[in-house]
Parts: sequence; C-alpha cells; structure tokens
Amino acid sequence: MSRAYDLILFDLDGTLIETAPEIADAVNDTLDDFNRSRVTQRQVNDWIGHGTRELLIQALAFCDHTSADAVRASVHFPRIEAAFGIHYQKRCGTRSHLYPRVRDTLQALRAAGVKLAVVTNKEGRYTQTVLDAHQLAPLFDRVISGDTLPVKKPHPAAIHDCLQRFGVVPARALFVGDSSIDVATARNAGIAVWALPYGYNMGEPIEACKPDRVIADFSALLV
Repeated sequence: MSRAYDLILFDLDGTLIETAPEIADAVNDTLDDFNRSRVTQRQVNDWIGHGTRELLIQALAFCDHTSADAVRASVHFPRIEAAFGIHYQKRCGTRSHLYPRVRDTLQALRAAGVKLAVVTNKEGRYTQTVLDAHQLAPLFDRVISGDTLPVKKPHPAAIHDCLQRFGVVPARALFVGDSSIDVATARNAGIAVWALPYGYNMGEPIEACKPDRVIADFSALLV
C-alpha cells in the first residue's frame, strides 16, 4: 500500500466500534436504579458524541423534563453518575462490536509504518475498557480520551499533541470520524478529515458536515 499519511487519528464510538447498544443498556440500568423511565436506542445514538457523562446528563434531563444545566447542578447527580460508571464498566464489550474491516485495516496501516491514535470524548476509564474488550489497544501509538487533556473535541489540542509527539506536519495527518464534532476538530487543527456514514452524528447526515471525503468502507484507508 502507498502511504498517503504518516499519522491517522480515529474517533472511537461509531467509527471503530459500534458501542451504542451497550451504552443504552448502561443508561437504562442507571435509570432503573433511580426510578426514571427508560430511554430509546435512537435517543442514546443521538446523544453520543460529547462523552458518556454528557450523554447521561441528556438522558436525565429528558426523563426529568428539565435542563442539562439543572442536572449538572443537582446534588443527586454525583450519586447517579457513580452508579452509571459501575453499570457501564460491566456492560463494556457485552454488545459492542468492531465495524467491518477495522482490525485488518489498522494492522495493515501499522505494518506500513503509519502512526495511529484514538481521539475520543469518552472518559479514559471507559475508553480503555472498550479497547481492551476488543483487543485494540496494542494497535495504537497514542490514546487521548475526553479527560486526558484539559480540553476535548472539537478543540484541536489532541491533534496538536499527536502531531508534535510524532513529528508529523499537518499535511501528512488525517482524522477519521463519524460526526460533525470530528469534522470540526480536524478543521480546527488544519488537517484532512474523512467520515464514515454509519456512526452517530446527532441524527444528521454526515455529508452535511462537509468532510473531505465520505467513505462507506473502512478499508478505503488502505487505497
């Protein structure tokens, strides 16, 4: 394969791994604990993107007919968030799966000498659990979660971190994601961005974000 890029950065949920079903399970486990009505898979899909903490806040705001700010300010939220953490750790890997051609494509890119990184807004403890559940962690040179740096996507700090760490110029780096957040992150960092249409983009078509390219198959990264 030709090496068009020296560094490729990937979003996690909806890009590498289909995680929404088990996230929904953990959210509903938590809502059950605190006598809230359950939410649907579609709602969870549309809330994915800003990290699991924000997703939980959105679910509680919906169930309680209140605002996200009111949930964040609630004295009860830390206890609910702690319960969610227990449920999600148990659920990680139970109903998620790699998207087609992910593992072999990553292996081929790594064999070609491309540096690979994960940049996700998911909190670090969950990121590691999900990567470990699917034996993906050894394929990446750097993993940046939503709480690794002081800021998270769409701030470009994670991309800048990787460019500097691996000595790669922006023109030789690519971001691969599934949402407007990922496209904005890449644009903010001045690097190319490709998008996959099968992930989670808050209910909007990925084409509306105007990525440089939409790829239906993960293995297009090898061409």
